[in-house]
Amino acid sequence: MKYITDTNLVKIVIAKTLRVPAVYEVTSEEYGNQKLARQFDAALLSVGFKADKELMKYLDALHPTVAMQLTIDVLDAVKTLVGDHVKHNVYFKEFPKHIPDTIEFWRECIVDALHSPDGWKVAVQLEQGYVNLLDLPKYGKYLHSYKDMVAAHDKFIESAKDRITILSLGETLPEEVLRVYTLLASSRIPLNETDRALLGYLAELCIDDPQPEKVPVHENKAIINKVRISRGHPLIANTVTDILRVAVALSDGDITLQEKTKFTSFKRRIRKELLAVLDHIVGRDTGRLLDVSQYAEEWKRLGERLHPHEYAFSHAQDVFAVARGEKVVFSLPSQVETALQRGDIDAAITVLKVAPGRFVRSIDRLLRVSDDQQTQTIIAALEDILPKVSGRVMLSLREHLQNREIAHKDRIYINSKGKAYVDLDKRDALSRKRIDDLLSVLDKEVTRRFPVISALDSDIHNIAIPLSNKNQANGFRIFPRGSITAVKQNQLRFFVYWKQYHERTDYDLSVLFLDKDFTTKGHASYTNLRGTGYRHSGDITSAPAGASEFIDISLDRVDATYIVPQVNIFSGEDFLTVEETFFGYMEISEDQQGLPFEPRTVQMKSDVHSKGRIALPIIFCKNDDGSWFAKWMHLFLKGSPRFNRVEGNHLTTAMLVRSIVERQYLTIGYLETLTKKKAATATYPTYYVGIDAPKEAPVKGTLITLNNLSDLIP
Repeated sequence: MKYITDTNLVKIVIAKTLRVPAVYEVTSEEYGNQKLARQFDAALLSVGFKADKELMKYLDALHPTVAMQLTIDVLDAVKTLVGDHVKHNVYFKEFPKHIPDTIEFWRECIVDALHSPDGWKVAVQLEQGYVNLLDLPKYGKYLHSYKDMVAAHDKFIESAKDRITILSLGETLPEEVLRVYTLLASSRIPLNETDRALLGYLAELCIDDPQPEKVPVHENKAIINKVRISRGHPLIANTVTDILRVAVALSDGDITLQEKTKFTSFKRRIRKELLAVLDHIVGRDTGRLLDVSQYAEEWKRLGERLHPHEYAFSHAQDVFAVARGEKVVFSLPSQVETALQRGDIDAAITVLKVAPGRFVRSIDRLLRVSDDQQTQTIIAALEDILPKVSGRVMLSLREHLQNREIAHKDRIYINSKGKAYVDLDKRDALSRKRIDDLLSVLDKEVTRRFPVISALDSDIHNIAIPLSNKNQANGFRIFPRGSITAVKQNQLRFFVYWKQYHERTDYDLSVLFLDKDFTTKGHASYTNLRGTGYRHSGDITSAPAGASEFIDISLDRVDATYIVPQVNIFSGEDFLTVEETFFGYMEISEDQQGLPFEPRTVQMKSDVHSKGRIALPIIFCKNDDGSWFAKWMHLFLKGSPRFNRVEGNHLTTAMLVRSIVERQYLTIGYLETLTKKKAATATYPTYYVGIDAPKEAPVKGTLITLNNLSDLIP
């Protein structure tokens, strides 16, 4: 394995596994680094982390010079993980104290502007009946230094309820990097864009090392194949679309095949390799030609680059003939559509059984056009093909069906980029009996296929089973969409940080308050700085050196059932363009004092990365007994090109919140309940599941934590 920068790889390993790789060779059992170790542990605690005994022992056995370097790298990594690698200043330096009334504050800024050299500009605006806040010298810019802000705050008071996350000692750096690579490559669910880029980076380093037995996700396979074919390794491919994705990857295109790719000119060796593998796939199973029509246009454009007529690969040439319409192959979807138009449900079922995954995805439609007898045929066919269906597709159907009894309710649509909207679900309802019959079949297969699930702590029961990571952001303690996590303190503090590249960029942290019927009760934003139970830290309108905004929420005082934090792009660079941007929240008690940003109170920190212009990462919901919990959204609204504000999206946001709150997600608790039934009858493999790794891992069984939740899915 080769390395580009060791420090960068150390940070990647820590972020992905919370394990510190043994970067340096131990030269002594004890080097006398106790003082450094104590300082290191104290510094870790200030950020909400703690080193385990093995890590402390390892540190003490290193040469002092390398021990010092390792502590610097680890501290830098964990600070970045929770957002403490930047200085979080605020507009009102005493926040959350002494926040002025919004109108009074604006009036003060106007009076100040009128006494400035350019005051005549504001006077003209006033005569015309408006004021541009950006023309006010005191508005939107820090008027004090970070040091001044720190001086205005009392010392932070530590609490036993503050978050402490354990860092453990890992294996050597090459072994830990390979572990992360294998984790990503063998993921059972699609990765987000950031992790796909990381997989490509690690594939370059690890391609000559032992590879995972399986690469289940097609996009991941394409990323790895791009490296393999460049290095002269054989491709991993069993479908014609796998070859199309490799060509897209080599052209730096969209391997999800959602957007068009301009294919590059391939070297002759690459062309021959792609065509040879394509020829082998079709020659082994001509039924693979059925998949060509789905991406016919892409195949035609690829054919112009591969020149298949120059090679004696007849089966590969058939692929391009089908794409051009010169060779007729009735695709599976067209065969199904023809059968359904004839009303021949049995024929449609027979065709679909050839492709078990497509059969599962078509069940809802089949049920809506079937009578009771045909429904029994569908159920029997499902029982027959389920063992051939991937765990992710099977669980997706299970979650879908448990939300399908009610007709004509709102339906949420989410694309692969996390953009979402809500529309009326116009599908007919499915009867309770049909749903229950299908759920029984699915639960039986889940019980058979899954190992015994044993929860290590009660907090894991309401964590959603991850069925895709495509819209899930990277960061610290990020849970799958639909997960429920308890709120344990009375005070929430939301934060957003962004740093622009070149263009003046204004992001606005806001909170929408909804009642039990999802009706808007109010909001906190730069236009509404304070109210009962909330305080805003002040509006920052430009971030050349980075900027932060905060909102404090007192849960026992705020008048709302649902609290919806959001990040709006008001102007400037979008979430994909800025140098850095992230959102998170802290749980604090009112007597803790401290700075606006205290890392050991951070409960989550999420990168904000999407083409959408309004980020909705999470919602907070009030129970009947007055307690609160968080439910994870990972959604984005398209928004407007400029001037997005919470006042302008409250109706759309309320509909999205309602859809997420009312939807029943499959959870770890569901798996535990099902699989424990079989544990009483025989000995089965056991997966121990917890949010974080316990101090002592189970001796027998597989340990699953938040970092590798997708490993749950068979």
